[in-house]
Amino acid sequence: MQSRKTAFCGVLAALSVVLMLLGSALQVGTYAAPMLAAFLQIPVLEEYGSRSALLLYTASAVLALLLVPETELALFYLLAVGYYPSLRVALRRVRPAALRWGLKFLAFNAGTALVYLLLFALLGPAVGRELLQDGPAALALLLALGNVSFALYDRALAVLTRCYRTVWRKKLKFFH
Repeated sequence: MQSRKTAFCGVLAALSVVLMLLGSALQVGTYAAPMLAAFLQIPVLEEYGSRSALLLYTASAVLALLLVPETELALFYLLAVGYYPSLRVALRRVRPAALRWGLKFLAFNAGTALVYLLLFALLGPAVGRELLQDGPAALALLLALGNVSFALYDRALAVLTRCYRTVWRKKLKFFH
């Protein structure tokens, strides 16, 4: 059983990196590709738990940092959305819902800020100029749209998890 779990997680880690490479190659997937890659953690979370899902995330993040040419995409996966499926499971116990959502948005925004701080540290002031080229209002709008995307990402995780439980689990019999 352990070898089956290891092989399955390895295949999903490779597929995660392929999705991020495609997002990098198409130059439109900087934010979407990491979210799609993180969706691949759903079966691992459901079948093997958070520990295995976090190992999948770690392997995918390390491989993305080494293989994906777009640093922003790899860092966005590493710091903003890659770990979120496991965090979302842990935050289910937080009550009230407003506090839970506040913590979710805090994690996303802190991760996103850290991505751009690291990019600024690695690539210098050019990153800051690019972010501010259209003015602070455009940057605020970009952050607001990022938060809307994150809320939709959270909702998609919920729907895909439910879909996995009700449809895909029965079709993927090799887990049992």
